[in-house]
Formats: sequence, C-alpha cells, structure tokens
Amino acid sequence: MGLFAKFKAGLQKTHNKLVHEIKRIVTRSPRLDAASLEELEAALIGADLGMELTTQIIAKVKQSFETQGKDGGGFFDIAAAEVEKSFVASESKLRHAPSGLTVVSIVGVNGTGKTTTAAKLAALVQGRGEKAMLAACDTFRAAAIEQLKLWGQRLKVEVVAGTYGADPAAVSHDAVTAAQARKANFLFVDTAGRLHTKHNLMLELQKLHRVMGKQLPGAPHEVLLVLDATTGMNALNQAREFHKSVPLTGLVVTKLDGTSKGGMVVSIQKELGLPVKFIGLGEQADDLQPFDAKQFAEALFKE
Repeated sequence: MGLFAKFKAGLQKTHNKLVHEIKRIVTRSPRLDAASLEELEAALIGADLGMELTTQIIAKVKQSFETQGKDGGGFFDIAAAEVEKSFVASESKLRHAPSGLTVVSIVGVNGTGKTTTAAKLAALVQGRGEKAMLAACDTFRAAAIEQLKLWGQRLKVEVVAGTYGADPAAVSHDAVTAAQARKANFLFVDTAGRLHTKHNLMLELQKLHRVMGKQLPGAPHEVLLVLDATTGMNALNQAREFHKSVPLTGLVVTKLDGTSKGGMVVSIQKELGLPVKFIGLGEQADDLQPFDAKQFAEALFKE
C-alpha cells in the first residue's frame, strides 16, 4: 500500500464524516448564506480542527465563493490547502545526534501506545539499515517489559530491561551504556505512562532524562510525546503539561484510524508549535508513518 493510500485508509472515519457533512451543506445551499457558513464551521470544529484554523478556512471559502462562485469541490481544495499551510514549519524527520548514538525518549499518559510506538520506530530505523535498540523503562505496568521483549523478538531488535519495580533511571543508564557498547545508531526508551497532573511522576521522568544526559551528553536528543487521537482535544492539555515538565521535541499521534476527530493533529501542532513527527494509522509495524502535511490534508478532504 502506498503512503497516500495508508493516510487515506487511516483517516477514513474523519474524512467520511467531514466530506459527507460538507457536501450536504454545500449542495443544499450553492450560494453559501450565513446559516450554511455557520454549519460548515460546526462541521470543521466537530472534526477538532480548532477555532483558529476553522475561521481561516471559512474566511477563504467565503472570499472564493463571493469572487468566483465556486462549487462544492472548491471548498475541499481550499480546506486542504489551508490545513497543509498550517504545517509548513513541521519537520518530521527523527533528530540525529552529531555523532554516535541518538537517544529517543517516548513519553505520554497511560494507554496512548508508547510501547508499540517505540517498537515501530525501531522497525522504521532498522528498515533503512541502521541499528536500533529498545530500553524497557516502564517498570511499573504489568506486562510492559514482556510486551517490549515480544516486539524485540518479532523485529530482531535487542531490548535492555530490568526487573519489575526497578528504578527506571537505572535501567535507562544501563541501556545507554549497552547501546554505546554495541554501536547502535538509535536507542528508543519506552517510559512508564503517567498522568500529566501527577507532579511526583513528572519529577521521576526529569530524573530519567538527567541520568541519560550524564551518561551521554545531549541525551535524550529527541523527546516524543505520544497522543491518542481518540481523546480529541483532551490531548492538548496533556501536551501542554508534558511540555512544561520535559521539553518536547515532537509529537506522535496514534489511533487516527479509530476516530472521526483527526483534525486534533492540526490544532495541537498549531497551538504548541511542535512538529508532528509520526502518525499511527493501524496495528501493523509499518502503520507508523512519518508525517506528511500534504498527504494528511488531502486524505482529510480530497475525494
């Protein structure tokens, strides 16, 4: 399956809901009166595109319909162009350390898919011929270590793990040492899920990052926050709080195939100015894809 087909399939729920609503409104009212514009606004906000971008799209559509009297197809083109434009500054490539090992810390609340994301990123890196390793630093959740080890076996990626209840910072220290010794290009660190409101757990995450930084100056080089698309705009609060505690370098949005609110990707990126680096479009190892603004915008609106 090509990349656009993956985006299209993953965003099907959001796409279907948006396109169906917009067609209904535009077909019924070719001249787009105030009531129709209000309905279009509600449809875009309903997909979690956020107020700012919605206002932008509606203003552009209004201007276009007034000057050129465009049909409904014009709406989709305008909306896709505005969404793509809002991502212009987005840099989706994984950061690289200037030399040697690159450490990527995967953070987020419980249940967003951090462990799976860490494994899929390792698969992505291995797929392009670089050596990846995984660190099981979630020493609290039942079966988290086993889950990562299973992924490791499946992908033939080495996993550094401690025992349950072990100090996550100590595990991260050992993992960095092992990854350097084995000349790995990337170490993906799976951290425990934590609520953004729990101060003590945030301090623990800071400690984990400090320990890795002492072991390897500059580590972690990348701190990716994993967000579950099905939580919609609740994810924005999580992102704000995590960003205050540990400086984030990018976002990974998972479970986009399970929601009709895929527009939240746009809102969060716009508000925080953090690049969306990857999006999860399904269950398979290759369903985590580098984010592409153009493909994303077209998958949302183009027929």
